Amino acid sequence: MTAPDDTGDIRQVAEDALAWVDTRRAGFSLGEDALAVDGEVDSSWKPLGELAQVCATVAHHTASFDPLHARARALLDFAWRETDGGELLRRLQRLEPFATYPLEVYAALASAGFRHPAFEEAAGVVARTRGWRLTEQDPTRRLGVLRAEERCGIHRPGQAPHMLTRTWLGGRSEPWTFERDAGYALTHVVFHLTDWGRDADGLPPDLVTYLADWLPPWLDTCLEAGMWDLSGELLAVAAIVARRTGDAVPRDAWRTIRAARRPSGEVPLEDRGPAPAGPGDAVPDDGRYFLHHYHSTLMAAFAAVLTSARPAGPPAGTGARHRHGGQGAPA
Repeated sequence: MTAPDDTGDIRQVAEDALAWVDTRRAGFSLGEDALAVDGEVDSSWKPLGELAQVCATVAHHTASFDPLHARARALLDFAWRETDGGELLRRLQRLEPFATYPLEVYAALASAGFRHPAFEEAAGVVARTRGWRLTEQDPTRRLGVLRAEERCGIHRPGQAPHMLTRTWLGGRSEPWTFERDAGYALTHVVFHLTDWGRDADGLPPDLVTYLADWLPPWLDTCLEAGMWDLSGELLAVAAIVARRTGDAVPRDAWRTIRAARRPSGEVPLEDRGPAPAGPGDAVPDDGRYFLHHYHSTLMAAFAAVLTSARPAGPPAGTGARHRHGGQGAPA
């Protein structure tokens, strides 16, 4: 059960993180090369899509009168304006019809209620081609694309379970094989299955049990290694699993994340990289600082909202479960 003081402290992580993100809107803006064939997707569309995805979940889990909800909605409005109300996504889809990232960015915004019918119509046409269906992707990515398709009204019955069994998590891999790439893969499988934390029941019971047993040592290992970004994603998964099991919030893990924050509330990707020397020092403004902090800060806000919004006690008929002991897996 979450103690009231813990809930307040975790909630503050989300507030501070989104406040920092709000002051760094320029870093999420699309540049003039947004439609360029050789544009840097990872530094333009990717951050904007991640901003939209996290803020959509924050808005979903907070009341309309909540200041955190208002900030998340304002950031979503900003993201939608950056796409020119979806028109840039439609143009991008026409330029690169078999690229998946326009669909994935659009799906994040559509989950918050933003729609562009012409984009959805065009995406539906491409999705009916063999070239789209047979694009070779790893199973975790394919699962994400399937979920993005559903946001656009494209449904492929029976495909998601097939993809799930081919993922590292869906196959319930040996816990000792956990490492960085497996960690990011498993968190995204959970996010896709649960609609980014909106529907914890989307996680199959066998995976709930598997994660409840092995997530604690994996999280401890990542925290010990100073992998704050992956730790934030794992904390989000822990919050989703806890909705099903009623397990307690990992308080020590959250204390570690709070201690890792910079003075303005942002969280670095890992325990090294650019940082101001002290609270009064200027933050580097060469783009490196933003790229080294924006995603981990978004994940901290995402995990904090999922954790503080979850039920305070275990579901009816459940109780404390025995946990495996042992050492954490190598990261």
